[in-house]
Amino acid sequence: MKAVLLTGPGKPFELATVPDPTPGPGEAVARVLACGSGLTIHHARAGRLKLNHYPRIIGHEITGEIVALGSGVTDLKVGDGVTAYFYLTCGHCHWCRINRETLCDNFGGYVGRETEGGYAEYIKLPARSYLKYPEGIDWRKNPAEAGVITDALATPLKVIRRARVSPHDTVAVIGAGGGLGVHMQKVAKWARAAKVIAVDKSAAKFETAVKCGADVCIDASAGRVAEQLLEATGGKGVDVVVDFVSNASTLEPALNAMNKGGRILTLGGHGQPVQVQAAKLLRNEIELMGSRYATRQEVMDTLELVARGEFSALVTDKAPLEQAEALHQRLDKELIIGRAALVMV
Repeated sequence: MKAVLLTGPGKPFELATVPDPTPGPGEAVARVLACGSGLTIHHARAGRLKLNHYPRIIGHEITGEIVALGSGVTDLKVGDGVTAYFYLTCGHCHWCRINRETLCDNFGGYVGRETEGGYAEYIKLPARSYLKYPEGIDWRKNPAEAGVITDALATPLKVIRRARVSPHDTVAVIGAGGGLGVHMQKVAKWARAAKVIAVDKSAAKFETAVKCGADVCIDASAGRVAEQLLEATGGKGVDVVVDFVSNASTLEPALNAMNKGGRILTLGGHGQPVQVQAAKLLRNEIELMGSRYATRQEVMDTLELVARGEFSALVTDKAPLEQAEALHQRLDKELIIGRAALVMV
């Protein structure tokens, strides 16, 4: 089969021919129709997330069709339309059993890092890693849009639930022009947030932000984010900040622009230190939370919501497998608004 190989951190992709995968016991092989190219994948390609093995086929936001089953697999059949759950979890520890699977005690890593991923014509995974598409999602006609649901929309749905967003809340999205940011605005608007504020350093992305639900757009390049958030809320402050950048230049201004009882959710940062004044958290009962991906149930809930037409994924850039490197060059230059995907059909 054709596959795109990552041969080392920060190295360009290499198109190669590798053996077709064969399923072992408890495994299944799917023909890949499309695979999303989100920032998590791009961080691995750029070397910001190290892999334990090279060369590696990365990618996890797949749309696939089951073509082969290993022994003992009973929940799938050949021809099923499937996507994948990104995390390799045990399903039986305390955290998995209480639907907080992203904290699994026996966490096995990630599809596309600890296993070969979806930047190829076929993918082999443990059968329980596949999720079947519900009726109402046309995965054959729109494989790219179907594949990115599992991350681009499931991650924001989890955030909405963790932040307890209500129709009384003003929600600010920092990094609003990125692939997760635009979908965060969509889901915040779906959750009936009173006001959605898009914050980004690239004003060129604001047209898309408005189309995805932003009521107010703030250009962060001026370095006045706290003041601008307070101005946009009439001095009241923001109820929920969702920060996809999560460094000192974003989290610290967010803390200074929070309403009483506000919630800040961080989904980025990559280890950058941030100073937080405990007195501000205490005085106004501000909650500072981390949020990782989504549980299996949250992904399935998101698929069902898309199937019912509640919201949809936005894929603005598509390319064939052979153009994976060019697509990631565009991601690296922050030229993509919405989500990008490789399409194999």
